[in-house]
Amino acid sequence: MVNDMDLNINSTLKLNNGIDIPIIGLGTWALTGKNVYNSVLYSLEVGYRLIDTAAMYGNERKIGEAVKDTDVSREDIFITTKVWNSDHGFEKTLKAFEKSLKNLKVSYVDLYLIHWPVSGLRNETWKALEKIYKDGKAKSIGVSNFTIRHLNELLETTSTIPAVNQFEFSPFLYLKELMDFCNSKKIVVEAYCPLTRGQKLDNPQLKAIGQKYGKNSAQVLLRWGIQHQVIQIPKSGNKDHIKENIDIFDFNLDDEDMKQLDNLNEDFRNVDDPSMWK
Repeated sequence: MVNDMDLNINSTLKLNNGIDIPIIGLGTWALTGKNVYNSVLYSLEVGYRLIDTAAMYGNERKIGEAVKDTDVSREDIFITTKVWNSDHGFEKTLKAFEKSLKNLKVSYVDLYLIHWPVSGLRNETWKALEKIYKDGKAKSIGVSNFTIRHLNELLETTSTIPAVNQFEFSPFLYLKELMDFCNSKKIVVEAYCPLTRGQKLDNPQLKAIGQKYGKNSAQVLLRWGIQHQVIQIPKSGNKDHIKENIDIFDFNLDDEDMKQLDNLNEDFRNVDDPSMWK
């Protein structure tokens, strides 16, 4: 756990292949059209450097336009996208990846993920990701929604350890065992739905901790995550919220508050439980 004031908007974590990944980024699920274009442009303007998308979100094209139109250089932007379930398998994944590159209007992505652990095909899909990585078209590769069981199965078949495992994670879904397992394998954890899609922002304990630091509930949730060295990718199409979500580097949750937040777990999910995937 990180417990100091050294973290800032430019802080990164080092992936197991030596690549640096920003500790906070913009999630873009459910953002489309002009909304996603403007959100990406604005987030880059105020200091975000990680943009997370997926083929399934249907917004890669607009994100590509924003990346092209921003004053921030491509080399300074960390772009993540993901292969969707219907595109699993070696050849299909390679084809889907090329489509994502074309939509994003880039020659490479910084991180390419398996979106969900599709039964019977995920290991073959991983081989396609290894080829994409070897060819230099993805700076790093990883997985999303993989449980310990899925990770163990993958690690038995490959020498390429995923750089990242992205899954739903918040104090209300505190998957400590999975987090610790990933850490032990040098797999960086990335949290989606870190703000519980707004469902838990009125929690009394969360609000009380926020009042102590002069912060709102969302900012407390994000700070909790980065102090656990978990990358945060809050989604927002609202300029005020985009700005607020990175205003988390001027305070530090003390050990007592971190412990209190750790104890809020109630297995609360917004998204399907990956353990149901065989």
